[in-house]
Amino acid sequence: MNNPINIQTIIDSQLTAVLVVDGDLVVHFANTAAEQLLTLSKRRLKDARLDQLVEDISLDMRRIQRCIELEQSFTNSEVQIVIDGLPRWVDVSVTAFTLNRRILALMELRLIDQQKKISQELQQRAQQQAARELVRGLAHEIKNPLGGLRGAAQLLERELEKEELKEFTHLIIAQADRLRNLVDRLLGPQRPGKREVINLHSVLEQVRRLVSMDMAPGISLMRDYDPSIPDLEADPEQLQQALLNMVRNAVDALGDHGHITLRTRTAFQVMLQGKRYRLAAEIRIIDDGPGIPASLQDTLFYPMVTGKEGGTGLGLSIAQELIHQHQGRIECQSRPGHTEFIIYLPLSR
Repeated sequence: MNNPINIQTIIDSQLTAVLVVDGDLVVHFANTAAEQLLTLSKRRLKDARLDQLVEDISLDMRRIQRCIELEQSFTNSEVQIVIDGLPRWVDVSVTAFTLNRRILALMELRLIDQQKKISQELQQRAQQQAARELVRGLAHEIKNPLGGLRGAAQLLERELEKEELKEFTHLIIAQADRLRNLVDRLLGPQRPGKREVINLHSVLEQVRRLVSMDMAPGISLMRDYDPSIPDLEADPEQLQQALLNMVRNAVDALGDHGHITLRTRTAFQVMLQGKRYRLAAEIRIIDDGPGIPASLQDTLFYPMVTGKEGGTGLGLSIAQELIHQHQGRIECQSRPGHTEFIIYLPLSR
């Protein structure tokens, strides 16, 4: 080839973000994709410390330093980084190399946000289906003997003459009814309710009023609404129940002090349950609580899974089922000090 190859131009043409850092995590080089990912110019990236460029990252930065010390390489999949409050998912590859007798690390960060969302949605749907079948089987096995137990207690009560003995049959009947109600809640609504054209913010305002009645004085519930969002077709009662479950979870997570924000926006070109919608309503329920433990995040929407003492673990499972019946999707992003539940609902009108 007669013309010399411009290496800078080639690297800048890559879709993968490329950074070169030293053992102190100082950036010496960044390509155009890195600028776009980190929302900073090359001039500002150069000589900046990597750990100061992101608000949070799930990758242990010491691994990069050890990689340089030992002149090795490693790859980490599904690393979450938070930039300007926005979580992003990347695959990270780090390779040590020598330049001018100095050992540096070449970092490649490949954005996988879309693949991650599709994977999470498929996983949630599989979890939901498996959980639903399990609960239906258990409900059948529980409700039949419960009915017999309750009926026997009623017959026994008729034969008893002493009122003090009837207290025991009353207790049996009451506990049988409580268990039957619990099973019914586990099963949740099996069919979509009656749809009508509603204003999303009227439902959110009703949820806000209900939650405000019994939350601690130290908790503030703020609104950040986009009034331009068009009306949508939904069952107002079911939608209210789903949102109420999630907002109450945020209140419980905060305890006595904290902030909750209800935010609405319009999302464009959103994939929901395998179908692309040009417009969707995006609802974010944001709190600054301690975050969801990592051990619960993968099974968060399973019934009976809860991080609350005395909780039933049904709130999120029911919310997911209700949103799913509206052709929507729920996402969760959580780290200490910041948790978001993001609900997408199609706007077909």
